[in-house]
Amino acid sequence: MAFEVGPIRPPSEAASLLVRITRNCPWNKCRFCSLYKGKEFSVRTQEEIFQDIDTIRRFVEAFQEENKDPSTERSRLNALKQEAVAKNEEQAYHMARNWYVSGMKSVFIQDANSLVMKTSDLIDILNYLRDSFPRIERVTSYARSHTIARISDEDLQSMAVAGLNRIHIGMETACDDVLEMIDKGVDKATHIRAGQKVKKTDIELSEYYMPGLGGMEFAQKSAWETADALNQINPDYIRIRTLVVHPHSKLFEDYQACIFTRTNDVAMVQELMWMVERLEGITSTLKSDHIINLLPEVEGTFPRDKERMLAVMQWFLDLPQEEQLLFRIGRRSGVMNLREDMMDEKRIRRVQKTIRDNKITLENVDQFTDAMIQRYI
Repeated sequence: MAFEVGPIRPPSEAASLLVRITRNCPWNKCRFCSLYKGKEFSVRTQEEIFQDIDTIRRFVEAFQEENKDPSTERSRLNALKQEAVAKNEEQAYHMARNWYVSGMKSVFIQDANSLVMKTSDLIDILNYLRDSFPRIERVTSYARSHTIARISDEDLQSMAVAGLNRIHIGMETACDDVLEMIDKGVDKATHIRAGQKVKKTDIELSEYYMPGLGGMEFAQKSAWETADALNQINPDYIRIRTLVVHPHSKLFEDYQACIFTRTNDVAMVQELMWMVERLEGITSTLKSDHIINLLPEVEGTFPRDKERMLAVMQWFLDLPQEEQLLFRIGRRSGVMNLREDMMDEKRIRRVQKTIRDNKITLENVDQFTDAMIQRYI
């Protein structure tokens, strides 16, 4: 049986060991997502999963032995790598090596909705994982609100006891009009119920919000309804994932058919501001931890940092259109990230050259930035 790694993980799990216990997505209908299209969902067997964990443990133990004798470390590493290639375990070797170097603190359970697995089986896997690597500090997983809402409080707490520390839920929006439009398979009430169920356990909760998903028609409603849901949940983290319309997604087909009206960077900052303005009575930490987000400075913990985050967005919205264009191209090209970068003459000249070379104007900037963002998904 070959070692398996799924295609996705949250940016916050960049240093995590990836353990694939399910393949693909059991829902697989969201119109904005093209990741699992044409692929069937399946649950891996315990034998397959345990074998992957054993493979990682074997490499980790070898790395630990090598570090006891630095004089021979390089030659032993080369021999171990050659052995991995010969056994078709090269991917496992590199994952184990990266995890070992990173400190082996966290594990991410793949793929899109692994909590759909039978609870007792998932607990067996969590226990085996913790027994294999006792020093793990965090184990996390994606899950759908629809799935969480159907799991008993007792089962969720059992997962926490077994070592599941954090659940990532793709809320995207809590606006029922938008949820129906994108075929999310869940409604606002279920989002709230699922989030509240997780918060009653010892498991941390990350909820994802996607500015732009409601198009021009539902932008403000999506922001306000999402804020209302988040206020009722008070998740540990609110993570921003700016909408990117992938050309192979159903949402792109909707856009071409004029069913969906795309927004742009400026409109999505305004939508995010509408959402943040309405967040009240929570202690969540807002994270802008993905390169597709325009303003990485919009991060902080409520209520302490709310006004500062709003000020960052207001700064951008108050810029003249030409300066908004400059910052957008600077951010999308990797030259600018922060407000202070707009005071750096060297950065400005680099971005201005990009604008001149690509003949970017206020009329075509949306198309140019869309193309640049596609590189990151």
